[in-house]
Amino acid sequence: MIIRSATFVKSSTTLKMCPPGIYPEFAFIGRSNVGKSSLINMLSGNNRLARISGEPGKTRTINHFLVNGSWYLVDLPGYGYAKVPVSVREKWTRTARQYIMGRENLVCLFVLLDSRLKPQKSDMEFMEFLGLNGVPFARIFTKSDKLTKPSLEKSISIFDEMMLQNWESLPTTFITSSVRKRGKEEIHQFIEESINKLSNGF
Repeated sequence: MIIRSATFVKSSTTLKMCPPGIYPEFAFIGRSNVGKSSLINMLSGNNRLARISGEPGKTRTINHFLVNGSWYLVDLPGYGYAKVPVSVREKWTRTARQYIMGRENLVCLFVLLDSRLKPQKSDMEFMEFLGLNGVPFARIFTKSDKLTKPSLEKSISIFDEMMLQNWESLPTTFITSSVRKRGKEEIHQFIEESINKLSNGF
C-alpha cells in the first residue's frame, strides 16, 4: 500500500459525533505513553498527523483521519496511567469502549503493547474484553528498537504464554519501531488485504 494522502477529518467526544461510517476503519489504542502517535505518524508518512508529547494521555477524543480517500485511521484515547484525575481517565475509557462496541464499520482494532514491559494487567484485561465481545483485533508491539533481539523475543514469548492460558490461539501480531520504520510495510499490507476482502464480499 502506498499512502498518497492522510488528512485529519474530525475529533469526536462521543460515538454519535463520529463521521458517517461510509469507509472501513482501522483504530489504534493502547496504554498511555505506548508510542501510539509516533506509530500513526510513521504509518501515515506524516510526522505531524498525530500529536506527539512526552506527557501521557494527550489523546482525549476519537480522532478520524481519512487515508487515500478510502479508509479511516482512528486514534482512540489511551487507557492506563496518565496525569489526569481518575474520573477523566474513566471518561476516556467509556468513550473508547462505546466506539469499539458500537462502530459497525470498524474492521480491526490495533492494540499497542510496549515491548519493553512485562504484560500489564490493564493490557491483558482489555484484550480479554475484546475477545469476550468478539471484537477483531491485532497486537502491535512498539519500541522494538529499545531491546536486543533475544530480549524482544523473550518479552513477546511471555505475552504469548500468558495469553495462551486463556486463549485457543493468538491474534495477528506485528513488531514495530517508529524510529527504524519497522513493521510499516507489514501493517500496510494487512490493512490493504483486509479492505480487499471487504470489497470482494468476504
